[in-house]
Amino acid sequence: MAEDTRAASSCRFSTRISLRWLPEPAHETTDTIVMSVKDWYLDLRIDKETKKIDWAIAGQRIVESQEPLRVSFTHELDSHDAFESVDCGTFVSLPNGDDLETGSMPRPDLPGAPETEYEEVWRELPFREGPEGAKKGISWVLESDDGDLGEQEGEFTVVKTFLGRIWGTYLALQQKQIHVRRKDASGRWVVSKNGAAASARREEWVGSRWEARYVIGDAGDELASMITGIAEGKGWRTPGERVVIHGKTFIVRAFEEI
Repeated sequence: MAEDTRAASSCRFSTRISLRWLPEPAHETTDTIVMSVKDWYLDLRIDKETKKIDWAIAGQRIVESQEPLRVSFTHELDSHDAFESVDCGTFVSLPNGDDLETGSMPRPDLPGAPETEYEEVWRELPFREGPEGAKKGISWVLESDDGDLGEQEGEFTVVKTFLGRIWGTYLALQQKQIHVRRKDASGRWVVSKNGAAASARREEWVGSRWEARYVIGDAGDELASMITGIAEGKGWRTPGERVVIHGKTFIVRAFEEI
């Protein structure tokens, strides 16, 4: 049933099995889930020991090539404050059905976060049954609307929020960011970002109700929650539309209903 469900969906829902910083051995210290709805994703990694955020990222998932499968990920939200690094991985299937991702990225546990080659093993998960019942569900990604700054240059504070759901799993990520906007010599807008610590919620449909699995960070209790209710209306079905949740405006980035 899980395989049929995934085959009919444009969504991907996965967990990380291991991380290896070459040439060290592989290990896994996090409880990680990544949800991708069409071309947008949310990725939350929780340290198993401390129950704090190991990494929270969200943005676009862009397929660069199919053979081999190369995917780049934009970081519109990044708790490691690594907005300028290029995040592009190459994926190959392993004999057991898992995916091996290889590439290089900043290593945050070392001074200076040096660019380091890595290997990550990912495993696709069945979609958790949600309130819609068996073999069907709703999936979406919303991004907070920062507003139109027009021709304004300078420094601006942005509270960047991503909300995502795949059936019976929900994520909310938030980070306060400082954006500096300027025009380069060609007149093109250039934006540099600095981000503070992130807050997050992870909720799951259990039996007949939503339950919180993680609520983390200074704003964790304030984030929109399926427990207290998020009304999914008609406007949600059109990417680019704007919807209001608890008085805040979000842009619909992706939507799917099965």
